[in-house]
Amino acid sequence: MALSNGRMFNNGCRPPSPAMSDYLDRIGAGLVIADTEPFNFDFLPPELVMRDEEMSQFAKMMSAVISQNGSSTAIVTGFVGTGKSAMVKRYCEDVKRRFRDRRKICYVIVNCRNSSTKPEVLKNIVQFLDPRHPFRGLGSGEILSSVRKILRSSSEHLIIVLDEVDHLLRRSGDDILYELLRIDEGYNDHGTLSLILISQEQSLDFLETAVISRFGRSNQLRLERYDEAGLMAIAKQRAGLGLVDGSYNDGILRLVAQAAADIADARVVIELLEGAAKRAELSGRSVIKPKDVQSVANLQPTNVEGIEIDDLPPHCMMVLLAVCRRLKTVNEIATGDVESLYKVICEEFEVDAKGHTTLWKHLKRLEDRSILVARSASISQGRGRTQFFSLPAALPTNIEKRLVTLIPARLRR
Repeated sequence: MALSNGRMFNNGCRPPSPAMSDYLDRIGAGLVIADTEPFNFDFLPPELVMRDEEMSQFAKMMSAVISQNGSSTAIVTGFVGTGKSAMVKRYCEDVKRRFRDRRKICYVIVNCRNSSTKPEVLKNIVQFLDPRHPFRGLGSGEILSSVRKILRSSSEHLIIVLDEVDHLLRRSGDDILYELLRIDEGYNDHGTLSLILISQEQSLDFLETAVISRFGRSNQLRLERYDEAGLMAIAKQRAGLGLVDGSYNDGILRLVAQAAADIADARVVIELLEGAAKRAELSGRSVIKPKDVQSVANLQPTNVEGIEIDDLPPHCMMVLLAVCRRLKTVNEIATGDVESLYKVICEEFEVDAKGHTTLWKHLKRLEDRSILVARSASISQGRGRTQFFSLPAALPTNIEKRLVTLIPARLRR
């Protein structure tokens, strides 16, 4: 039935009023956000705030790149959100532009989380150098020969960046690194290739001695987490690049930095700032208010999703809690220390500790879920080898807070 004055459709439903769809007009209205690009994770800012010293150290490591025939190697490590990838990309762009009259430089970034095998990495490199290069029926050795041939016939120096290289090393080993580092052998000391590794973990722990000797232990740079002042500086930079003048103030930026301080992740700052700006726009306002930041901050997940730890057995949770408490002050913990702290935590919760075999099974479970990362290393004085565990993708404090709440509830079941 349709009524002309009520404007009902044949199905009996009224069309939406103009007011109901006004929210669509407020999306991207430009009241607060002037440019969305600075809020993309792939956006490369014109300069990296609070990283001047690290940029200088990295440039010194790579100094041979700017000489006519030189090549360099470097390893950059650090936790999630410390700006490792951005720093390396900023360097590559700057050195390419600054020294273009001295040497032609190009670079390719391969994300090893997506390309974690030797053939996949080589294919990415060759496709960058020659997009029409055929691959069908070619083995890794033949593709590597193509890389060597292309580089030697080119006037450009290639910087290869292997981002998240720990995925490649764990799955395929370091053979490809050794082969890339040897690519200029027999070429009259002419360096056609430089190699940069980026990893959350200490990549040298995965490398064979022959590869380590070519990188050199001094060619490592670790980026520490941003403090609140650093997070504030990042928020200020992105706001200046992407928000309308007058739509925010230092108080808002300080709230954003404080909300991200526990996680200390630059990407969280960017997400919070953009989210607060969008919330203000959707409300029809041209100014971000504290409630916008607070609302978005309450929606932010922790680095380890609840589902990853909520269904763990209670003693597995206590093992993880032991690891988290130690990793608040150090980068990794040995199996023996885990066992000692686990027993203390069992006393804390007034339960009997499980045996060594069960403890080991819990550690393996946490490793299989990619919550912990393990490495094997020799112990001093010929006592064999042991496992060391780290927590590269999350803050120990965040997980500890959740576990302290979860464990009592699980024990009561």
